[in-house]
Amino acid sequence: MPRTRTWAALLATALLVTTGAATGTARAAELSLSVDLTAPTHPISPYVYGMNFADEALAKELRLPVRRWGGNATTRYDYRTDTTNRASDWYFENIPGDNPDPGELPDGSETDRFTDQDMRTGTDTILTVPLIGWAPKERAKACGFSVAKYGPQQSTDPWAPDCGNGVRPDGSQITGNDPHDTSVEIGPEYVTGWLDHLRARYGDAAHGGVRFYNLDNEPDIWFSTHRDVHPAGPTYDEMRDSTYGVAAAVKAADPGAATLGPAGWGWSSLTLSGSDQQRCAIEGCWGNPPDQAAHGGVPFGEWYLAQMRAYEQSHGVRILDYYDNHWYPQGGGVFSGDPGDAATQALRLRQTRTLWDRTYTDESWINQPVYLIPRMKDMVARNYPGTKVALTEYSFGAIGSLNGALAEADALGIFGREGADLATLWSPPAPADPGAYAFRMYLNYDGKGGRFGDTSVASTSTDQSRLAVYGATRRSDGALTLMVVNKTGSDLTSPLTVTGRAPGGTAQVYRYSGADLAAIVRDTDLPLRPVPAASSHGTSATVVSATYPANSITELVVADTVPPRAPAGLTAGRPAPHSVTLTWPPATDNVAVTGYEVGQQSSAGTTKISTTATTLTVDGLSPGRRYTFWVRARDGAGNLSPKSRTVSVTTPRH
Repeated sequence: MPRTRTWAALLATALLVTTGAATGTARAAELSLSVDLTAPTHPISPYVYGMNFADEALAKELRLPVRRWGGNATTRYDYRTDTTNRASDWYFENIPGDNPDPGELPDGSETDRFTDQDMRTGTDTILTVPLIGWAPKERAKACGFSVAKYGPQQSTDPWAPDCGNGVRPDGSQITGNDPHDTSVEIGPEYVTGWLDHLRARYGDAAHGGVRFYNLDNEPDIWFSTHRDVHPAGPTYDEMRDSTYGVAAAVKAADPGAATLGPAGWGWSSLTLSGSDQQRCAIEGCWGNPPDQAAHGGVPFGEWYLAQMRAYEQSHGVRILDYYDNHWYPQGGGVFSGDPGDAATQALRLRQTRTLWDRTYTDESWINQPVYLIPRMKDMVARNYPGTKVALTEYSFGAIGSLNGALAEADALGIFGREGADLATLWSPPAPADPGAYAFRMYLNYDGKGGRFGDTSVASTSTDQSRLAVYGATRRSDGALTLMVVNKTGSDLTSPLTVTGRAPGGTAQVYRYSGADLAAIVRDTDLPLRPVPAASSHGTSATVVSATYPANSITELVVADTVPPRAPAGLTAGRPAPHSVTLTWPPATDNVAVTGYEVGQQSSAGTTKISTTATTLTVDGLSPGRRYTFWVRARDGAGNLSPKSRTVSVTTPRH
């Protein structure tokens, strides 16, 4: 979960705070958008539209693809007693769950109820399993730093004054406390027992059970969040060994389940172990982190991935499916529930560039290009090909404001364009929050289940910092969906050119803006006009011109009106008295052919038969009768091609 870290400043070698507009801004007259349907495409994973802890009504409305049970309190959790330790979030306390019938445990635990909701809404579940080696010792409240045992402390729980924050009045941390005050040791066998329970209740992952398991939560900062039981930051070797034990237990218990790790807290997690982060924050050893030096100078993330690959090579089992890292922008005031002043809001919208832009220097203590998703994909390609990329926690803040909704819509578009495999927003919006409408624009823009396309197409803006565009086609009906985010306080007019699509038709317009924060508004359809052949270099192209209101999210939905080409080469085999087999080559379409309609004509009339194959045996014919056949192709939008050339046969009498 997000951190406002007093020690984070120690990670920085410089602090850069910039509130002005991004450089390289295009003049208004030069602003234009383009989509190229002839360029390479890639699928958009539905799992990039996930959340942590979304409520049931919103999850059901959105048909939310994935939901995560994560955060600091999930690191120390015992499903058998339904008890969590809240770590530094709340005085290192063990707190039992509000199970309605504790006598039925482990049935009905918090994680059972979490999964129950996902089953009702058709959402895949991510549960966090522990690597830390500790769990609450019993179903009862307990304190990691008892005032009676360890002395006065700077802060105590207002409702349980014996539970302190582990910091003495002089600001020094209490050390040497007994972990057994709250916790008992556990190992991989705990995970095996938990998954046995989940499989018995829900089935395994391959048959509708829990699909994903996070390998703990931000282990590299346990020395801060869980210092009552793990005061030393985990080393390279500890992370490898604990992952081997727990991830292997997950795969043994449910081979079809997917694992995500190491779930680091942010930027430093990509290169440094928890041990190096803790030690160098004190000693200033950033130039030569000792744990990294002891492992050949290889950055932690690269080494971790290579170790997971080595396990598969030795054991024949992949125990890591997703390379997972959390992301919270570090720019001043950006990750906050408060949208902030105009400068902070502008910075929030620029900080989405940390997800992809190799030319953008992060405006925080990081002070270098981040390009997080391409960076993580590059790390995977070098060290463990085939591993997917996940951000199981991220947020650009202010999700209850229009500014936060703009950033969220931008981030969701970036995830699809850059090929992330899974992302779950931390602190989900309430259904009425503007941030919820950012998700609706992708998952339910028309209130009838209309979704953004599932195949990303090449989309560019002459000034992405002002007017961002993301394009995708939808396999179900061939529609082209275009998301345009105006990040400025001014209306912006721009042509949008689509290359590789015949002119004609209209674009439906759906918009969310400050004009109505409680609804996505269906605006007037826009015509699609032809681009002159000289301008389009002979390729079919169309253009739609629109004005995008200030601070708005606009989705253009262009229905597929182009029919497939007529199938060529229809042939008939030698007929039998009561049947004949027809074959034809696959037809082509601007999106995809989804089926065929075969026509059968005789003196008895015309019959039509539907099929998805390119061969069809027609039965029920009468001996000695002449039949004529033709075939038409159909696409996902229901467009039918012209009829093929006909072929005629006469069935033999005997």
